[in-house]
Amino acid sequence: MKKCEPLISQNKNIYFSWLIEEKMGAIVWLASFPKSGNTWVRHYLHALLNDGKQSINAMNTLTVGDASADWYRPYLKQPIECCSNEEIASVRQKALRGLAAQSDGLVFVKTHNALVSHHGVPMIEGSVTAGVIYVVRNPLDVAISLASFQGVSIDTAIDEMLMQGAMGPTSEKFAYQYFGSWAEHVESWTRRPMRQLHVMRYEDMLEKPKQTFADLAKFLLIPAPPSAIRKAIEASSFDKLRKEEEEQGFVERPDTADRFFRAGKSGQWRDVLSAGQVKRLTDGLGPQMERFGYLPDD
Repeated sequence: MKKCEPLISQNKNIYFSWLIEEKMGAIVWLASFPKSGNTWVRHYLHALLNDGKQSINAMNTLTVGDASADWYRPYLKQPIECCSNEEIASVRQKALRGLAAQSDGLVFVKTHNALVSHHGVPMIEGSVTAGVIYVVRNPLDVAISLASFQGVSIDTAIDEMLMQGAMGPTSEKFAYQYFGSWAEHVESWTRRPMRQLHVMRYEDMLEKPKQTFADLAKFLLIPAPPSAIRKAIEASSFDKLRKEEEEQGFVERPDTADRFFRAGKSGQWRDVLSAGQVKRLTDGLGPQMERFGYLPDD
């Protein structure tokens, strides 16, 4: 099993006591519905803690994903691809506690799971949770990005985003994931404000990066000067990430996608989606879209 290096260890002058009450070996979740900017935030945080130096193919040295089959295999009696969802759920808490125990500090863990229980087991293990960074993006743009990522039509992507209880399948590499609909996912994580939760809008990351990423560093109690924030933002610019993927490839790009870092823009839905597609999404996701300012004026 891969051992995680602590993102923030006891050797650095950074303290999360208000988050975890001195408990080490804990998780800061990087949560989002798929194709909402999770990987961008991961890269920024790595760059911030590494003086602006970060490769897209080295992100897993400090951040990991909770869906990796590696966390589950030690607790299963047969290969994970042969297990039912119920069998995987029965060891989920042990797997996530084991993930946290791999670090002597805080580790960032990417998740696309909704904050729900499935088969009577929480998808997110609260006993090892230090805090949450939740990234939300306009679902009208998510639909376009998700379709490209999965190699499906936009209508098919919209079907998935509207599907209550939507899940990703188990494979040799990954345990199943519970996404829910876009609205189900967003509401599950953000319906109750708490000091351990920091919510970021993808659009703010684009339109006002200095303030948005500085606020993230402040939430994590990272004493980064403006120059360090600026350097990390520059290192994580979408153009730079896309260029690096073109030159080196990206290990997280699935075979279904031509590229992982596709456009990095907001508002593309106005030129791409039909009126009918917009209506399907707004009719199905309207209350949560309104909360985050995503309902079209017209």
